[in-house]
Amino acid sequence: MRRKLPVGIQTFRKMREDGAYYVDKTPFIDHLLKDGTHFFLSRPRRFGKSLFLDTLKELFEGSQALFNGLAIYDKWDWSERHPVVRLDFSRGDFTMPGYLHANVMAQLDSQEQAHGVVGRYETAPERLGHLLEALHERDGLRAVLLIDEYDRPMLEVLEDPDLARANRGYLRGLYANVKYADAHIRFSFITGVSKFSKVSLFSGLNNLKDITLDPRYSSICGYTETDLDAVFSPELQGLDRGDIREWYNGYCWLGTERVYNPFDILLLFDSRTFKPHWFETGTPAFLVETLFRRQVRSVGLDGMLASDELLSAFDVDAIATEALLFQTGYLTILREERRAGETFYRLGYPNREVRQGLNRSLLSHMVGDASRRTVHSARLYDLLLADDLDGLRDLFHAFYASIPHQWYTNNDIANYEGFYASVFYSYFAGLGLDVTVEDSTSRGRLDMALRFEDRAYVFEFKVVEQAGEGAAMAQLRQRDYADKYRDAGGAVRLVAVEFSSEAHNIASFETALV
Repeated sequence: MRRKLPVGIQTFRKMREDGAYYVDKTPFIDHLLKDGTHFFLSRPRRFGKSLFLDTLKELFEGSQALFNGLAIYDKWDWSERHPVVRLDFSRGDFTMPGYLHANVMAQLDSQEQAHGVVGRYETAPERLGHLLEALHERDGLRAVLLIDEYDRPMLEVLEDPDLARANRGYLRGLYANVKYADAHIRFSFITGVSKFSKVSLFSGLNNLKDITLDPRYSSICGYTETDLDAVFSPELQGLDRGDIREWYNGYCWLGTERVYNPFDILLLFDSRTFKPHWFETGTPAFLVETLFRRQVRSVGLDGMLASDELLSAFDVDAIATEALLFQTGYLTILREERRAGETFYRLGYPNREVRQGLNRSLLSHMVGDASRRTVHSARLYDLLLADDLDGLRDLFHAFYASIPHQWYTNNDIANYEGFYASVFYSYFAGLGLDVTVEDSTSRGRLDMALRFEDRAYVFEFKVVEQAGEGAAMAQLRQRDYADKYRDAGGAVRLVAVEFSSEAHNIASFETALV
Protein backbone atom coordinates (compact mmCIF):
# COMPACT_ATOMS: atom_id res chain seq x y z
CA MET A 1 0.00 0.00 0.00
CA ARG A 2 1.36 3.42 -0.93
CA ARG A 3 1.88 5.92 1.87
CA LYS A 4 2.65 9.60 2.16
CA LEU A 5 6.20 10.49 1.16
CA PRO A 6 7.81 12.38 4.10
CA VAL A 7 9.57 14.93 1.86
CA GLY A 8 11.07 17.63 4.07
CA ILE A 9 9.60 16.15 7.28
CA GLN A 10 12.12 15.98 10.13
CA THR A 11 9.54 15.51 12.90
CA PHE A 12 9.00 11.94 14.06
CA ARG A 13 5.55 12.66 15.49
CA LYS A 14 4.26 14.21 12.27
CA MET A 15 5.65 11.37 10.21
CA ARG A 16 3.98 8.71 12.35
CA GLU A 17 0.67 10.49 12.84
CA ASP A 18 0.40 11.22 9.10
CA GLY A 19 0.98 7.56 8.26
CA ALA A 20 4.03 8.40 6.15
CA TYR A 21 6.74 5.97 5.12
CA TYR A 22 9.20 5.45 7.99
CA VAL A 23 12.40 3.40 8.06
CA ASP A 24 12.66 1.97 11.57
CA LYS A 25 15.91 3.18 13.17
CA THR A 26 14.93 2.24 16.72
CA PRO A 27 17.10 -0.92 16.80
CA PHE A 28 20.08 1.45 16.80
CA ILE A 29 18.67 3.27 19.81
CA ASP A 30 18.38 0.01 21.72
CA HIS A 31 22.01 -0.76 20.89
CA LEU A 32 23.19 2.73 21.88
CA LEU A 33 21.61 2.48 25.31
CA LYS A 34 23.49 -0.75 25.95
CA ASP A 35 26.72 0.69 24.55
CA GLY A 36 27.22 3.87 26.57
CA THR A 37 25.85 7.27 27.56
CA HIS A 38 27.38 10.09 25.48
CA PHE A 39 27.57 9.80 21.69
CA PHE A 40 28.70 11.85 18.71
CA LEU A 41 27.73 11.24 15.06
CA SER A 42 28.95 13.02 11.94
CA ARG A 43 26.98 12.70 8.69
CA PRO A 44 26.55 14.95 5.62
CA ARG A 45 23.66 17.40 5.42
CA ARG A 46 20.14 16.10 4.78
CA PHE A 47 20.97 12.56 5.84
CA GLY A 48 18.31 12.17 8.54
CA LYS A 49 20.26 13.31 11.61
CA SER A 50 17.51 15.66 12.80
CA LEU A 51 14.84 13.01 12.40
CA PHE A 52 16.90 10.57 14.45
CA LEU A 53 17.28 13.15 17.24
CA ASP A 54 13.56 13.81 17.18
CA THR A 55 12.92 10.08 17.46
CA LEU A 56 15.13 10.01 20.56
CA LYS A 57 13.21 12.95 22.01
CA GLU A 58 9.81 11.28 21.60
CA LEU A 59 11.10 7.99 22.98
CA PHE A 60 12.57 9.44 26.17
CA GLU A 61 9.48 11.59 26.69
CA GLY A 62 7.38 8.43 26.59
CA SER A 63 5.28 9.00 23.45
CA GLN A 64 4.27 5.35 23.45
CA ALA A 65 1.61 5.45 20.71
CA LEU A 66 4.10 6.77 18.15
CA PHE A 67 6.29 3.67 18.50
CA ASN A 68 3.61 1.04 18.10
CA GLY A 69 4.86 -1.57 15.65
CA LEU A 70 8.51 -0.47 15.83
CA ALA A 71 11.35 -2.69 17.02
CA ILE A 72 11.92 -0.92 20.33
CA TYR A 73 8.27 -0.88 21.43
CA ASP A 74 8.38 -4.05 23.57
CA LYS A 75 11.87 -3.28 24.91
CA TRP A 76 11.13 0.13 26.41
CA ASP A 77 9.94 1.03 29.91
CA TRP A 78 7.09 3.40 29.07
CA SER A 79 6.52 4.28 32.72
CA GLU A 80 9.69 6.39 32.75
CA ARG A 81 9.57 9.81 31.13
CA HIS A 82 12.88 11.61 31.07
CA PRO A 83 13.12 15.39 30.67
CA VAL A 84 14.71 16.22 27.32
CA VAL A 85 16.81 19.31 26.57
CA ARG A 86 17.34 19.89 22.87
CA LEU A 87 19.55 22.52 21.24
CA ASP A 88 19.31 23.05 17.48
CA PHE A 89 21.78 25.15 15.50
CA SER A 90 20.29 24.47 12.08
CA ARG A 91 18.65 27.91 12.00
CA GLY A 92 19.97 31.44 12.23
CA ASP A 93 22.68 33.65 10.73
CA PHE A 94 25.92 32.91 12.55
CA THR A 95 27.94 35.21 10.30
CA MET A 96 27.08 38.15 12.57
CA PRO A 97 29.44 38.70 15.54
CA GLY A 98 27.59 38.15 18.80
CA TYR A 99 24.72 36.29 17.17
CA LEU A 100 25.78 32.89 18.52
CA HIS A 101 25.39 34.07 22.12
CA ALA A 102 21.97 35.57 21.39
CA ASN A 103 20.90 32.36 19.68
CA VAL A 104 21.99 30.12 22.55
CA MET A 105 20.36 32.34 25.17
CA ALA A 106 17.11 32.35 23.19
CA GLN A 107 17.18 28.55 22.97
CA LEU A 108 17.84 28.26 26.70
CA ASP A 109 14.97 30.68 27.38
CA SER A 110 12.69 28.41 25.39
CA GLN A 111 13.92 25.24 27.10
CA GLU A 112 13.58 26.71 30.58
CA GLN A 113 10.09 27.93 29.83
CA ALA A 114 9.01 24.59 28.38
CA HIS A 115 10.27 22.75 31.48
CA GLY A 116 9.14 25.34 34.02
CA VAL A 117 12.65 26.05 35.29
CA VAL A 118 13.78 29.51 36.32
CA GLY A 119 17.29 30.34 35.10
CA ARG A 120 19.84 31.65 37.57
CA TYR A 121 22.76 32.65 35.37
CA GLU A 122 23.59 35.10 32.58
CA THR A 123 26.22 32.87 30.98
CA ALA A 124 25.26 30.01 28.66
CA PRO A 125 27.35 27.13 30.09
CA GLU A 126 26.14 27.81 33.62
CA ARG A 127 22.52 28.15 32.48
CA LEU A 128 22.63 24.83 30.63
CA GLY A 129 24.34 23.08 33.53
CA HIS A 130 21.79 24.44 36.00
CA LEU A 131 18.90 23.39 33.74
CA LEU A 132 20.12 19.80 33.57
CA GLU A 133 20.69 19.66 37.32
CA ALA A 134 17.31 21.25 38.14
CA LEU A 135 15.44 18.79 35.92
CA HIS A 136 17.17 15.84 37.53
CA GLU A 137 16.38 17.03 41.05
CA ARG A 138 12.78 17.88 40.26
CA ASP A 139 11.80 14.76 38.26
CA GLY A 140 14.03 12.22 39.95
CA LEU A 141 15.19 11.07 36.52
CA ARG A 142 18.32 12.22 34.79
CA ALA A 143 17.88 14.46 31.75
CA VAL A 144 18.54 13.70 28.09
CA LEU A 145 20.67 16.21 26.15
CA LEU A 146 20.32 16.36 22.34
CA ILE A 147 22.37 18.79 20.22
CA ASP A 148 21.64 19.06 16.50
CA GLU A 149 24.01 20.61 13.91
CA TYR A 150 26.49 21.41 16.67
CA ASP A 151 29.07 22.70 14.18
CA ARG A 152 27.05 25.06 11.99
CA PRO A 153 28.10 28.21 13.91
CA MET A 154 31.67 27.39 12.83
CA LEU A 155 31.11 25.93 9.37
CA GLU A 156 29.10 28.95 8.30
CA VAL A 157 31.99 31.33 9.04
CA LEU A 158 35.05 29.36 7.95
CA GLU A 159 35.93 32.17 5.56
CA ASP A 160 36.13 34.50 8.59
CA PRO A 161 38.75 32.72 10.73
CA ASP A 162 38.56 35.18 13.63
CA LEU A 163 34.80 34.75 14.01
CA ALA A 164 35.10 31.00 13.48
CA ARG A 165 37.63 30.78 16.31
CA ALA A 166 35.44 32.95 18.53
CA ASN A 167 32.41 30.73 17.89
CA ARG A 168 34.50 27.62 18.50
CA GLY A 169 35.65 28.96 21.87
CA TYR A 170 32.09 29.84 22.86
CA LEU A 171 30.79 26.39 21.93
CA ARG A 172 33.68 24.65 23.69
CA GLY A 173 32.48 26.12 26.96
CA LEU A 174 28.87 25.17 26.24
CA TYR A 175 29.60 21.59 25.23
CA ALA A 176 31.80 21.07 28.29
CA ASN A 177 28.53 20.42 30.15
CA VAL A 178 28.46 16.95 28.62
CA LYS A 179 31.32 16.16 30.99
CA TYR A 180 30.64 18.39 33.97
CA ALA A 181 26.92 17.60 34.18
CA ASP A 182 27.44 13.87 33.63
CA ALA A 183 25.77 13.00 36.96
CA HIS A 184 22.56 14.61 35.71
CA ILE A 185 22.54 13.18 32.16
CA ARG A 186 20.90 9.88 31.31
CA PHE A 187 21.87 10.06 27.64
CA SER A 188 23.37 12.60 25.24
CA PHE A 189 23.65 12.63 21.48
CA ILE A 190 25.45 15.26 19.38
CA THR A 191 25.20 15.44 15.59
CA GLY A 192 26.84 17.54 12.91
CA VAL A 193 28.37 17.52 9.46
CA SER A 194 31.99 17.84 10.53
CA LYS A 195 34.10 15.96 13.00
CA PHE A 196 36.04 18.69 14.78
CA SER A 197 38.95 17.34 16.75
CA LYS A 198 38.53 16.76 20.46
CA VAL A 199 41.54 18.92 21.14
CA SER A 200 39.94 22.00 19.56
CA LEU A 201 36.27 21.69 20.44
CA PHE A 202 35.56 18.76 22.72
CA SER A 203 38.57 19.32 24.93
CA GLY A 204 38.50 16.94 27.86
CA LEU A 205 35.39 15.11 26.74
CA ASN A 206 36.91 11.66 26.96
CA ASN A 207 33.47 10.28 27.78
CA LEU A 208 32.08 11.25 24.36
CA LYS A 209 31.92 8.18 22.09
CA ASP A 210 32.36 8.89 18.39
CA ILE A 211 30.32 6.42 16.33
CA THR A 212 30.92 8.10 12.96
CA LEU A 213 33.03 5.22 11.63
CA ASP A 214 31.67 2.45 13.85
CA PRO A 215 30.49 -0.31 11.46
CA ARG A 216 27.66 -1.17 13.85
CA TYR A 217 26.10 2.25 13.23
CA SER A 218 26.98 2.70 9.56
CA SER A 219 23.31 2.83 8.48
CA ILE A 220 21.96 4.71 11.52
CA CYS A 221 21.15 7.45 8.98
CA GLY A 222 20.31 6.83 5.34
CA TYR A 223 18.53 3.97 3.59
CA THR A 224 19.88 0.53 2.70
CA GLU A 225 18.87 -1.73 -0.18
CA THR A 226 16.88 -3.76 2.35
CA ASP A 227 15.03 -0.61 3.45
CA LEU A 228 14.02 0.16 -0.12
CA ASP A 229 12.57 -3.33 -0.57
CA ALA A 230 10.87 -3.54 2.81
CA VAL A 231 9.51 -0.01 3.15
CA PHE A 232 9.32 1.59 -0.28
CA SER A 233 8.43 -1.30 -2.57
CA PRO A 234 5.24 0.43 -3.85
CA GLU A 235 7.34 3.39 -5.03
CA LEU A 236 9.89 1.29 -6.92
CA GLN A 237 7.51 0.33 -9.71
CA GLY A 238 8.45 1.93 -13.01
CA LEU A 239 11.95 2.90 -11.87
CA ASP A 240 15.08 1.08 -12.97
CA ARG A 241 16.84 -0.29 -9.88
CA GLY A 242 20.22 -0.09 -11.55
CA ASP A 243 19.72 3.61 -12.26
CA ILE A 244 18.69 4.21 -8.64
CA ARG A 245 21.92 2.61 -7.43
CA GLU A 246 24.09 4.43 -9.94
CA TRP A 247 22.62 7.83 -9.11
CA TYR A 248 22.17 7.70 -5.33
CA ASN A 249 23.72 4.66 -3.63
CA GLY A 250 27.32 4.31 -2.49
CA TYR A 251 27.84 6.06 0.86
CA CYS A 252 29.99 4.05 3.24
CA TRP A 253 30.94 4.42 6.90
CA LEU A 254 32.61 0.99 7.13
CA GLY A 255 29.42 -1.04 7.32
CA THR A 256 28.76 -4.15 5.27
CA GLU A 257 26.12 -2.34 3.20
CA ARG A 258 26.34 0.98 1.39
CA VAL A 259 23.53 3.45 1.93
CA TYR A 260 21.42 5.92 0.00
CA ASN A 261 20.91 9.58 0.83
CA PRO A 262 17.26 9.59 2.03
CA PHE A 263 16.66 13.10 0.66
CA ASP A 264 17.49 11.89 -2.85
CA ILE A 265 15.35 8.79 -2.60
CA LEU A 266 12.27 10.63 -1.36
CA LEU A 267 12.53 13.30 -4.07
CA LEU A 268 13.10 10.63 -6.71
CA PHE A 269 9.92 8.82 -5.65
CA ASP A 270 8.06 12.12 -5.61
CA SER A 271 9.26 13.53 -8.95
CA ARG A 272 10.02 10.20 -10.71
CA THR A 273 13.01 12.02 -12.19
CA PHE A 274 16.72 11.24 -11.87
CA LYS A 275 18.56 14.46 -11.10
CA PRO A 276 21.00 15.79 -8.47
CA HIS A 277 18.33 16.51 -5.84
CA TRP A 278 20.73 16.63 -2.87
CA PHE A 279 23.53 18.45 -4.65
CA GLU A 280 21.21 21.22 -5.84
CA THR A 281 20.13 22.09 -2.27
CA GLY A 282 23.48 23.64 -1.42
CA THR A 283 26.18 25.24 -3.57
CA PRO A 284 29.59 24.11 -2.26
CA ALA A 285 31.19 27.51 -2.96
CA PHE A 286 33.64 27.30 -0.05
CA LEU A 287 34.57 23.73 -1.02
CA VAL A 288 35.20 24.57 -4.68
CA GLU A 289 37.24 27.66 -3.82
CA THR A 290 39.30 25.64 -1.34
CA LEU A 291 40.07 22.99 -3.96
CA PHE A 292 41.25 25.64 -6.41
CA ARG A 293 43.28 27.50 -3.81
CA ARG A 294 45.06 24.27 -2.88
CA GLN A 295 45.51 23.30 -6.54
CA VAL A 296 43.69 20.00 -6.00
CA ARG A 297 43.15 18.32 -9.37
CA SER A 298 39.70 16.99 -10.12
CA VAL A 299 41.32 13.93 -11.73
CA GLY A 300 42.83 13.13 -8.35
CA LEU A 301 39.65 13.30 -6.27
CA ASP A 302 38.38 9.84 -7.17
CA GLY A 303 40.93 7.64 -5.42
CA MET A 304 42.38 9.83 -2.66
CA LEU A 305 44.13 8.01 0.18
CA ALA A 306 43.58 9.08 3.78
CA SER A 307 44.36 7.81 7.26
CA ASP A 308 41.89 7.72 10.13
CA GLU A 309 43.77 10.62 11.70
CA LEU A 310 43.55 12.66 8.50
CA LEU A 311 39.81 12.13 8.17
CA SER A 312 39.48 13.61 11.66
CA ALA A 313 41.76 16.58 10.95
CA PHE A 314 39.00 19.15 10.75
CA ASP A 315 39.40 22.45 12.55
CA VAL A 316 39.07 26.15 11.94
CA ASP A 317 42.82 26.55 11.47
CA ALA A 318 43.57 23.27 9.70
CA ILE A 319 41.10 21.54 7.40
CA ALA A 320 42.58 18.63 5.50
CA THR A 321 41.22 18.40 1.96
CA GLU A 322 40.37 14.73 2.45
CA ALA A 323 38.47 15.47 5.67
CA LEU A 324 36.57 18.33 4.06
CA LEU A 325 35.45 16.21 1.11
CA PHE A 326 34.62 13.14 3.18
CA GLN A 327 32.73 14.80 6.00
CA THR A 328 30.64 16.95 3.69
CA GLY A 329 29.63 13.90 1.64
CA TYR A 330 31.43 14.62 -1.64
CA LEU A 331 33.74 11.64 -1.18
CA THR A 332 33.10 8.40 0.66
CA ILE A 333 35.11 5.35 1.67
CA LEU A 334 35.62 2.91 -1.20
CA ARG A 335 37.68 0.42 0.79
CA GLU A 336 40.07 -0.02 3.70
CA GLU A 337 43.76 -0.67 3.05
CA ARG A 338 46.31 -1.87 5.61
CA ARG A 339 49.92 -0.70 5.46
CA ALA A 340 52.56 -1.38 8.10
CA GLY A 341 49.90 -2.05 10.73
CA GLU A 342 48.03 1.18 9.99
CA THR A 343 44.60 1.52 8.39
CA PHE A 344 44.13 3.78 5.39
CA TYR A 345 40.95 4.59 3.50
CA ARG A 346 40.66 4.86 -0.26
CA LEU A 347 38.15 7.63 -1.00
CA GLY A 348 36.01 8.21 -4.06
CA TYR A 349 32.77 9.64 -5.32
CA PRO A 350 29.80 7.82 -3.77
CA ASN A 351 27.63 7.97 -6.89
CA ARG A 352 26.83 9.64 -10.17
CA GLU A 353 24.98 12.55 -8.57
CA VAL A 354 28.00 13.75 -6.60
CA ARG A 355 30.58 13.07 -9.33
CA GLN A 356 28.50 14.89 -11.91
CA GLY A 357 27.43 17.77 -9.67
CA LEU A 358 30.85 18.53 -8.19
CA ASN A 359 32.60 18.51 -11.56
CA ARG A 360 29.98 20.83 -13.01
CA SER A 361 30.57 23.22 -10.11
CA LEU A 362 34.34 23.06 -10.65
CA LEU A 363 33.95 23.92 -14.32
CA SER A 364 31.52 26.76 -13.65
CA HIS A 365 33.89 28.18 -11.06
CA MET A 366 36.78 28.05 -13.51
CA VAL A 367 34.86 29.59 -16.40
CA GLY A 368 33.10 32.11 -14.20
CA ASP A 369 30.02 31.68 -16.37
CA ALA A 370 27.68 28.74 -15.74
CA SER A 371 25.84 29.44 -19.00
CA ARG A 372 29.04 29.07 -21.02
CA ARG A 373 29.85 25.83 -19.23
CA THR A 374 26.38 24.52 -20.08
CA VAL A 375 26.79 25.37 -23.77
CA HIS A 376 30.22 23.70 -23.90
CA SER A 377 28.90 20.59 -22.15
CA ALA A 378 25.95 20.24 -24.52
CA ARG A 379 28.28 20.68 -27.48
CA LEU A 380 30.65 18.02 -26.10
CA TYR A 381 27.85 15.47 -25.85
CA ASP A 382 26.70 16.17 -29.41
CA LEU A 383 30.27 15.75 -30.69
CA LEU A 384 30.60 12.40 -28.94
CA LEU A 385 27.32 11.23 -30.44
CA ALA A 386 28.67 12.11 -33.88
CA ASP A 387 32.12 10.70 -33.05
CA ASP A 388 33.51 14.02 -34.29
CA LEU A 389 37.10 14.19 -33.04
CA ASP A 390 37.95 17.30 -35.06
CA GLY A 391 35.02 19.08 -33.44
CA LEU A 392 36.21 17.89 -30.06
CA ARG A 393 39.60 19.46 -30.70
CA ASP A 394 38.03 22.78 -31.68
CA LEU A 395 35.76 22.73 -28.61
CA PHE A 396 38.63 22.36 -26.17
CA HIS A 397 40.68 24.96 -28.00
CA ALA A 398 37.79 27.37 -27.46
CA PHE A 399 37.41 26.43 -23.84
CA TYR A 400 41.05 26.86 -22.86
CA ALA A 401 41.11 30.21 -24.66
CA SER A 402 38.29 31.39 -22.39
CA ILE A 403 39.94 30.48 -19.08
CA PRO A 404 40.98 33.62 -17.16
CA HIS A 405 44.73 34.22 -17.11
CA GLN A 406 44.91 34.06 -13.29
CA TRP A 407 44.16 30.35 -13.31
CA TYR A 408 47.45 29.79 -15.10
CA THR A 409 49.50 32.12 -12.93
CA ASN A 410 48.39 30.12 -9.89
CA ASN A 411 49.93 26.95 -11.33
CA ASP A 412 53.63 26.36 -11.86
CA ILE A 413 54.75 24.30 -14.84
CA ALA A 414 54.91 21.12 -12.76
CA ASN A 415 51.15 21.36 -12.23
CA TYR A 416 50.12 22.20 -15.80
CA GLU A 417 49.52 18.65 -16.95
CA GLY A 418 47.23 17.92 -14.01
CA PHE A 419 45.47 21.25 -14.47
CA TYR A 420 44.76 20.64 -18.15
CA ALA A 421 43.78 17.01 -17.58
CA SER A 422 41.38 18.08 -14.85
CA VAL A 423 39.54 20.30 -17.32
CA PHE A 424 39.06 17.37 -19.69
CA TYR A 425 37.98 15.05 -16.89
CA SER A 426 35.52 17.49 -15.32
CA TYR A 427 33.81 18.04 -18.65
CA PHE A 428 33.20 14.34 -19.16
CA ALA A 429 32.39 13.60 -15.50
CA GLY A 430 30.04 16.59 -15.40
CA LEU A 431 27.98 14.90 -18.11
CA GLY A 432 27.77 11.72 -16.05
CA LEU A 433 29.76 9.73 -18.60
CA ASP A 434 31.70 6.52 -17.95
CA VAL A 435 35.15 8.00 -17.55
CA THR A 436 38.18 6.47 -15.81
CA VAL A 437 41.39 8.25 -14.85
CA GLU A 438 44.88 6.90 -14.22
CA ASP A 439 43.79 3.36 -15.03
CA SER A 440 46.47 0.69 -14.62
CA THR A 441 47.31 -1.60 -17.52
CA SER A 442 49.98 -4.27 -17.96
CA ARG A 443 52.16 -1.67 -19.70
CA GLY A 444 51.66 1.31 -17.44
CA ARG A 445 49.08 3.82 -16.25
CA LEU A 446 47.04 5.73 -18.82
CA ASP A 447 45.74 9.21 -18.13
CA MET A 448 42.06 8.87 -19.01
CA ALA A 449 39.64 6.56 -20.79
CA LEU A 450 36.04 7.09 -21.85
CA ARG A 451 33.47 4.46 -22.78
CA PHE A 452 30.64 5.92 -24.84
CA GLU A 453 27.98 3.79 -26.50
CA ASP A 454 29.94 1.11 -28.42
CA ARG A 455 33.15 3.10 -28.55
CA ALA A 456 36.16 3.70 -26.34
CA TYR A 457 38.41 6.76 -26.25
CA VAL A 458 41.86 6.55 -24.66
CA PHE A 459 43.54 9.85 -23.73
CA GLU A 460 47.14 10.75 -22.98
CA PHE A 461 48.07 14.26 -21.82
CA LYS A 462 51.48 15.90 -21.98
CA VAL A 463 52.94 19.39 -21.59
CA VAL A 464 54.95 19.93 -24.76
CA GLU A 465 57.62 22.03 -23.02
CA GLN A 466 58.31 19.11 -20.71
CA ALA A 467 57.83 15.97 -22.82
CA GLY A 468 58.55 17.21 -26.34
CA GLU A 469 56.39 17.11 -29.46
CA GLY A 470 54.73 13.80 -30.30
CA ALA A 471 55.39 12.23 -26.89
CA ALA A 472 51.73 11.69 -26.05
CA MET A 473 50.82 9.65 -29.15
CA ALA A 474 54.11 7.77 -28.98
CA GLN A 475 53.32 6.62 -25.47
CA LEU A 476 49.78 5.54 -26.41
CA ARG A 477 51.12 3.38 -29.24
CA GLN A 478 54.22 2.01 -27.53
CA ARG A 479 52.37 0.87 -24.42
CA ASP A 480 49.32 -0.53 -26.24
CA TYR A 481 46.92 1.21 -23.87
CA ALA A 482 44.05 0.48 -26.27
CA ASP A 483 44.16 -3.28 -25.65
CA LYS A 484 42.29 -3.05 -22.37
CA TYR A 485 39.36 -1.26 -24.02
CA ARG A 486 38.76 -3.36 -27.09
CA ASP A 487 35.84 -5.09 -25.37
CA ALA A 488 33.71 -2.05 -26.26
CA GLY A 489 33.24 -3.69 -29.65
CA GLY A 490 34.33 -0.98 -32.08
CA ALA A 491 37.69 0.54 -32.81
CA VAL A 492 39.47 2.34 -30.01
CA ARG A 493 40.13 6.05 -30.49
CA LEU A 494 43.56 7.18 -29.37
CA VAL A 495 43.56 10.85 -28.41
CA ALA A 496 46.97 12.42 -27.75
CA VAL A 497 46.65 15.92 -26.32
CA GLU A 498 49.69 18.13 -25.84
CA PHE A 499 49.42 21.44 -24.03
CA SER A 500 51.61 24.49 -24.10
CA SER A 501 52.38 26.16 -20.80
CA GLU A 502 53.48 29.22 -22.76
CA ALA A 503 50.47 29.60 -25.07
CA HIS A 504 48.03 28.42 -22.37
CA ASN A 505 46.22 26.23 -24.86
CA ILE A 506 46.37 23.00 -26.81
CA ALA A 507 49.55 22.70 -28.87
CA SER A 508 48.62 19.41 -30.53
CA PHE A 509 45.47 17.26 -30.71
CA GLU A 510 46.33 14.04 -32.53
CA THR A 511 43.91 11.13 -33.01
CA ALA A 512 44.09 7.62 -34.43
CA LEU A 513 41.86 4.54 -34.74
CA VAL A 514 43.41 1.22 -33.67
